[in-house]
Amino acid sequence: MKAPIALSTIAALLGLLTLLAMPGCGEEKVLTLRYWQAATLPSPYLASGFKDSDAAALTLEPLASYDPDGNLVPRLAVEVPTVENGGVSADLTSITWSLRDDAKWSDGSDFSASDVVFTWRYCTDEATGCVAEDNFEGISDVTAVDDRTVRVEFDAPTPFPYSAFVSSATPIISEAQFRDCVGAAASGCGEQNANPLGTGPFRIVEFASEERAEYERNPHYRGDRPYFDRVIIEGGGDAESAARAALESGTVDYGWNLQVPPEMLASLEAQGVGTVVSSFAGLTERLVLNQTNVDPALGDDRSEYLDGANPHPFLSFHPVRQAMSLAIHRTRLAEELYGFAGRPACNLVEAPVRYRSSANDGCVAQDIAGAQRLLDENGVVDSDGDGVREHNGVPLRITYQTTENKVRQGTQELIQGWWREIGIEASLVWHDAGVFFGGDPSTEDASYRRFLADVQMYATDTGIDPASYLNSMGCKHIQSRENNWADGNNSRGCNPEFDALLPRLDALTIGPERDALVKQMNDIYVQNYFEIFLVDRGLVSAHANDLKGVRMNAWDSELWNIAEWRR
Repeated sequence: MKAPIALSTIAALLGLLTLLAMPGCGEEKVLTLRYWQAATLPSPYLASGFKDSDAAALTLEPLASYDPDGNLVPRLAVEVPTVENGGVSADLTSITWSLRDDAKWSDGSDFSASDVVFTWRYCTDEATGCVAEDNFEGISDVTAVDDRTVRVEFDAPTPFPYSAFVSSATPIISEAQFRDCVGAAASGCGEQNANPLGTGPFRIVEFASEERAEYERNPHYRGDRPYFDRVIIEGGGDAESAARAALESGTVDYGWNLQVPPEMLASLEAQGVGTVVSSFAGLTERLVLNQTNVDPALGDDRSEYLDGANPHPFLSFHPVRQAMSLAIHRTRLAEELYGFAGRPACNLVEAPVRYRSSANDGCVAQDIAGAQRLLDENGVVDSDGDGVREHNGVPLRITYQTTENKVRQGTQELIQGWWREIGIEASLVWHDAGVFFGGDPSTEDASYRRFLADVQMYATDTGIDPASYLNSMGCKHIQSRENNWADGNNSRGCNPEFDALLPRLDALTIGPERDALVKQMNDIYVQNYFEIFLVDRGLVSAHANDLKGVRMNAWDSELWNIAEWRR
């Protein structure tokens, strides 16, 4: 005879059936993000846009990340090494990381110190074409002390030893997966590049370059189980369509990089579907003025520095560059095109605040008359009366390129008009952002790395410590065919005075003296006008009102804590 079922058991079963009958119960939880600039690759090593490092950040992890306040927090490391805890040597020539013992790759294999060492070797092999190589500048060796300990040694005292393996810019990749993808073989590793194993909360299910990425929960993730079963990153469209999808129709949970007029954002947010979020960290929209000749007649030597033997016919002349800067009304750009998410920028290093120089603040005042006078005094005049000035007989006609984006195109049109007032004619060109920032410089005219235009516009930041970025602006980091146009000096400009200060910067410990040197180097660079700084951009995105846990972060990937997102 079977035992009777207890009343408590019956009640529990009825309760479960009731829960299962509730709307949405048992349904797959899907998070949809709209990145209108779709990722080229989920890799910050072979593609250089924020879209690419964000696509990687769901699965690839660094040893430590930055939180929204710019503080370091451990990820694959047990703690952040410092001089005080013994992790950084007293002479500042090494840093030792202790690794977690519970981290696994998304295929279930063990993560170890050898993966960290391999990541360094992978990126620093010049033939790999690693666009993050500057982050490893000054490292002489990386060794696995044991399976759970990595020591990074520097070739000189390094006051800020957190450039390598920190943040979404330099995550760890699997040695087992990428072993055969080092150097020239890297570009041929399609499967590995599109589907990297990771230790993070999600793993890639499907990746379509410049279109779409789909992720599932990583069953081997060491942390708390993420709320969402799947994450989809949609590509395509533009910033306005992404804003409408997140704030009006609610068809996506998160809209990224919403470079649309501020009044439009305010109007869309007022509909009550979503929330606009922003954060500042020195992300500066700037013009890069090519210091090399881009004449198509030069063939393969177009936009090549050639040891200084191929200067631009007029952008290499300092008064022309300075006049171009004087003509710009930065306050108008910030207020009309960025609103609450932008402020006039005059510096290469706009943040953190301790590094920001006030010596260039006068740039916010537009001076058309001063620009005209400067050109006149230096013999850059309109000799034939066609409205365009000449320098050494060459008309000041430029090609000015950027990405397809309403805010950027609006910026172009305003600057085009101001330059016309001082006798410079600009032809405006824009490209698909996925191609412009993609990792393939063979796309020629559309690649910002190859840079076959006279002037181009995009945004970047100098990081939480500017030393690495300042180093990347040095003469030896000029982009060229020898380094697959993957180095940091995009303007191809070389200033010996700036370069002479780099060794001193590398030797100074963090403190007031170093702060002052950063300001001095910033001023030299800014007043050279190899780049003209326009607007300090706050990152602006939006999320559905029922999406919780989003902590907007301008110091690292916006998706840095996606494991905590929930409804």
